[in-house]
Amino acid sequence: MLAQLLRPRLSNCRRQIARIGLLQAVQAVASLYLPALNADLIDNGVVTGDTGTVVRTGVVMLVVATTQIVCAAAAGILSARTAMAIGRDIRADVFAHVQSLSARTLGRFGVPSLVTRTTNDVQQIQSLMLFVLVLIVPVPIICGGSVLLASRQAGLLAAVVMAVVPVLVVAVVLVGRRMWPVYAGVQDAVDSIGRLLREQITGLRVIRAFNRDRHEQARFARANGTLMGVSMRVGRLVAVMSPMSLLIVNVAGVAVIWFGGHQVADGDMQVGALVAFLGYLTQVLGAVLLASFLIVAVPRAAISAGRIRDVLGTEADVVEPPSPMHLVRPSGHLVVRQVGYRYPGAEAPVLRDIDLCVRPGETVALVGSGGSGKSTLLGLIARLADVTDGAVLVDGVDIRQLAPKTLHRLVGLVTQRPQLFSGTVASNLRLGDPDATDADLWRALAVAQAEDFVAALPDGLDAPVSQGGANLSGGQRQRLAIARTVLRKPLIYLFDDVFSALDQGTEARLRAALTEETAHASVVMVSQRATAPRGADRIVVLDEGKVVGAGDHLELVDTNPVYREIVRYQVAAERAR
Repeated sequence: MLAQLLRPRLSNCRRQIARIGLLQAVQAVASLYLPALNADLIDNGVVTGDTGTVVRTGVVMLVVATTQIVCAAAAGILSARTAMAIGRDIRADVFAHVQSLSARTLGRFGVPSLVTRTTNDVQQIQSLMLFVLVLIVPVPIICGGSVLLASRQAGLLAAVVMAVVPVLVVAVVLVGRRMWPVYAGVQDAVDSIGRLLREQITGLRVIRAFNRDRHEQARFARANGTLMGVSMRVGRLVAVMSPMSLLIVNVAGVAVIWFGGHQVADGDMQVGALVAFLGYLTQVLGAVLLASFLIVAVPRAAISAGRIRDVLGTEADVVEPPSPMHLVRPSGHLVVRQVGYRYPGAEAPVLRDIDLCVRPGETVALVGSGGSGKSTLLGLIARLADVTDGAVLVDGVDIRQLAPKTLHRLVGLVTQRPQLFSGTVASNLRLGDPDATDADLWRALAVAQAEDFVAALPDGLDAPVSQGGANLSGGQRQRLAIARTVLRKPLIYLFDDVFSALDQGTEARLRAALTEETAHASVVMVSQRATAPRGADRIVVLDEGKVVGAGDHLELVDTNPVYREIVRYQVAAERAR
C-alpha cells in the first residue's frame, strides 16, 4: 500500500531526489574522510611533534567538515521541501476524491475518520518520507564505507563491527515488527476519539437536556483509555529499543577499547588508528540507530497509507461520461421517467417507477409521509447519486450523459439542512456566483426575505458567519441558502422543505417573491406543511416510494386517501397549536 501510494508522487520529484542523493553522498563521503584525517594528524603530527603536519591536516579537516555541514544542511532543506510537497499532493488528492463521493459513500468512512486520514495519516507518511530522504543515501554509504575503512585501520577489530551490526539490526527489526499491529490500533483509537468529540460537541444541547453528561463522559473516558492503552504499548516498545541499542553500542565500544588498547600497548597498532577505528565504529552504529527510527516510522506510515488508499480506492458514485453531451440552449425541461433507486445492500428499492414532468414555468410539489422517498428523488434529479432504474432527462438528454459541472449549473438544490461555511455573508452567497456584485447580493437577499436581518447586522454583507452558520437562527440560515441559489439563477430549482423554520408570514412573502423569480424555471419543492403545496401547479403524492396520486389540492382531497390523510393530520396538528 505504501509503495503504491508513493510511487506516482516520487516520480514527480525525480530531480529533487537526485539532488538530495548527490548532496547526501558528498556529505557521507566527507564524514568517512574525517576519521582517516584525524588518524593521520595524530600519528604523523601530534605523536612526532610535526606542527606543520598538524596545521595542514587541520585545515583540510576544516574544509571537509565545512563541506559536510553545508551539504547536510542543503540536503535537509531539500528533503523537508520534498516531503512537504508529497504530503501536500496526497492531501490534495484525498480532498479532491472525497468531493466526488456521495454522502452515502462518505458515511461509510465517517467525517472524523476522513479528517484523520487527511491530516494525521498524511502527516505520518510525510514524516516517513523526511526520514527516508535524509537517511536512504548516507546510511548505506557510511555503513559500508566505515566497515571497509575500519578494517584497513585495524583488521582484527573489524570483526567486532561485523559481529555487532547484525545483532543491532536484528534487534531493531524484531521490535519494529511488534509495532506494526499496535499502530493500527492507534489510528483506530484516534478515529474513535474524533467521532466521539464530534458527536458530543455538536449534540451538547441534547446531552444536557437529557442529563446524559456522566454517560457521555464515561464513553469518552473509555475511548480515551483505549487510546492511552495502545499508545502505552507503542511507548513501551520504543522505550525498549533505545536502551537496547545503546547497550549494544556501548558493549561494542568497550570491546574495541579493550582489544585495541592491548594492540597499542603491544605496538601492533598506532594510537591514531585506534581513534579512527572508534570514529568509524561510532559512525556505523550511529547510522544503524538512525535507521532504527526509520524502522519505527515505517509500520505507522504503512497503516496510514492503507487507510488513505481505502479512500482513494473507493470508486465515485457519479462519474463523468467519456464523451459528455452539451446543451446548446437549455430550457430546464425536466422529465423523470420510470425512475427507481435502491441503496446498496437494501432488500427493497426506496423509489419505484417514478414518472414526473416539469416544464419551464411550472411548480410541482412533492408530498408524502416521512420515508416516502421525496428527498431521495430530489437528490437523483441533482445527480447526487445515479438512478438504478429508468432515467432523469433535462431537455431530453439523460443527465448521466452530461458533465456534472454542466448539470450543476442548471440545477439549484436547497436542502433541508442548509450548509453555511465559515466566512462572511457575502462569501457564502458568492458560492452561487463568484462574480456577483454587492447589488446582485442585495437583490437575492430581497427575494429570500433576508435583506432586513442582513442589513441589521453590524457589518452587513461582511458580517461574520461561523462554521455551519451556528451564529444564525435556523430561519436565517434557510433564507441565506435560498438567496445563494437564487443568485445562481438555475433553470431547475429543487427546494427540500426549505420553509420549515420560517413563520407563515415570512413564508408567504418568500413564496410570492420566488414565484416571480422562478417564472421561467422548473421548480420542484418538498414541503411538510399542509397549506404549502396549494400554490403549486401540480401536486404529486408519494407513498412507500411510489407515485399514488397527482393533481391539484382540491382534486386530491376528494380522490386520494393518502393525501387526504396527510392534510387532515397536519391541519389538526396546526389547530392544536
